[in-house]
Amino acid sequence: MHLARYIDERKRLVDGALERLLPPTGAGPAALREAMRYSVFAGGKRLRPILCIAAIEALGADPSPFVSSACALELVHTYSLVHDDLPAMDDDDLRRGRPTSHRVFGEALAILAGDALLTLAFEVVAREEAVPPGARAALVAALAQGSGAAGMVGGQVMDLCAERRAISAEELAEIHACKTAALMEASATFGAVLGGAEAGDAASLRAYGRSLGMAFQVTDDILDATGDEHLMGKRARRDAAARKATYPGLFGVEESRRIAAAHVEAAVEALGAFDGRADPLREIARGLLGRGS
Repeated sequence: MHLARYIDERKRLVDGALERLLPPTGAGPAALREAMRYSVFAGGKRLRPILCIAAIEALGADPSPFVSSACALELVHTYSLVHDDLPAMDDDDLRRGRPTSHRVFGEALAILAGDALLTLAFEVVAREEAVPPGARAALVAALAQGSGAAGMVGGQVMDLCAERRAISAEELAEIHACKTAALMEASATFGAVLGGAEAGDAASLRAYGRSLGMAFQVTDDILDATGDEHLMGKRARRDAAARKATYPGLFGVEESRRIAAAHVEAAVEALGAFDGRADPLREIARGLLGRGS
């Protein structure tokens, strides 16, 4: 299959749905809406909603009625980036090749824009009439678990607490499992719920999402240690400067690449019971290895 074409086609679907969910004019203060749109439409791969769509397709279902629900994952991801960039956390001034939200709109409005994106995500899921009420409840639970204290937010707290101290490999894996893999798992769970997966297939998709999320974070760590900030769209080598807990910092770059490859292999193996309709998921996983090479 041609992965780049597949990603581009699904990305256009996601971008169109995001535009409908967050038009230039609408409810709320204009400045808030501008700040929300600034971060949502700053670029990005739309990986999480595309994972949801690909999981639905792997189950043989039509994703077109559910693209808005998939966009909730992107709204949560974007909110997390806005907050992560704040001076109180990662203190970044560049994201996706543009000044970060708080640099453009100020810290207060950036915080509130992130809050609004998070709450919009749950509103989108709750209002999706194409999804039965029971499935909507399952999506809300998956999104809350993946993004809350047991997931992304908890991982960010652990990441902050691990700065400037030695940590074990087990602690590092737990940080990344919460900080990054939890929302990836939620993305796969969304696909399982929306695609009507049986219990076994749903478990396989969740396992795929977890392993993919771990591979993504390890390759992200490698990129920060070795990458070109002009290509990355954000500052490079900031993790080492802040003495953050990373795989290259603990294992070195080459061993980190081997760890990433093992997670990719686990992700692909999790899809063993799926036929060729899951090939986009397999190729997305394999494609991660190019990020850290």
